[in-house]
Amino acid sequence: MSIAAKGKEVYIRVGHRFSKSIGAYGVLGGRSFDCPVDVAWDSNERLYVLNRPEGNVRITVLDFEENYYHEFVRPGTQDGQLTWPSCIAVDADDVLYVSDQHTHRISLFSTEGTFLGKWGTEGSGDGELKEPSGLAFDTSGDLYVVDTGNNRVQKFSKDGRLLLKWGSKGSDDGQFDMPWGIALDQENNVYVADWHNDRIQKFTPEGEFLMAVGSSGSGDGQLQRPAGVAIDRGGDIYVADWGNDRVQVFDPKGTYQLKFTGDAMLSKWALEILLADPAFLRERHRATLEPERRLWHPSSVKVDSHDRIFISDTNRHRLQVYEKESVTVDAEWIDLENPLREIQER
Repeated sequence: MSIAAKGKEVYIRVGHRFSKSIGAYGVLGGRSFDCPVDVAWDSNERLYVLNRPEGNVRITVLDFEENYYHEFVRPGTQDGQLTWPSCIAVDADDVLYVSDQHTHRISLFSTEGTFLGKWGTEGSGDGELKEPSGLAFDTSGDLYVVDTGNNRVQKFSKDGRLLLKWGSKGSDDGQFDMPWGIALDQENNVYVADWHNDRIQKFTPEGEFLMAVGSSGSGDGQLQRPAGVAIDRGGDIYVADWGNDRVQVFDPKGTYQLKFTGDAMLSKWALEILLADPAFLRERHRATLEPERRLWHPSSVKVDSHDRIFISDTNRHRLQVYEKESVTVDAEWIDLENPLREIQER
């Protein structure tokens, strides 16, 4: 159990439960994913899944119930094309921003897939980018970009004007070694997945170092090449522990709480594929399915406003979704010895 206070409200985490799997493998597009590395959603809660197989990049648009709408983007280096995209983010106006490590730029799209513009040039100077990856908006609409190849974080306005930067290569506090994912909490504090240093670093909105979470290893609370990070409304920290094939959860102070290793069930799309192919269905009955439920190199983790945790289960070509179970109470309960028990008794 974890307690986090926000103003007069207190969030008490009582657990997590597996919700569902979304998606199924397919190389031809349509109702399928192929190496999904990230997911984002718009104001209508439509999901935008960023697929990154070599030579077949695409963004798949669907909703939580797996109703398919369309897909867009093709591989290439021209305007509106992507080659090696890493992250997708949606701003308050439902404009999609996609980072591309190969072209060293950020591309903008409408929710219908119309190319709206781009910014970014390759280099190490102020405002230049080298292999950009993680993207996250703050409450003012400014965009934080993980500038992976330059081992730094840069903050831009929506149109690409540089506002702030920090970081350099190294392992000291505030330094990075191939940083990857990024997330902001409700106070606009910045969390960065420091991939090669096997840790998450937390900063103020201005880039002042606050704390580090994790160390190298495979034990509880240890990390091996963390690729993504997310923060829920109660301040819990979710880490896509890529090298350990799991997602770990830490409380707001950075203390390990629990882990997800995968609980996947057949998704709606996967079931449709099986029912359409009796031979495939027969082979499935002969297979050992337990490994198929587990995460395999999850590349990102995101949390929506409903406290649903979306994990991009990249090598399994699907999303796994968990839900946080919590209670919200007044701040007066924060000093109780056992707030959950006393709330229930009253």
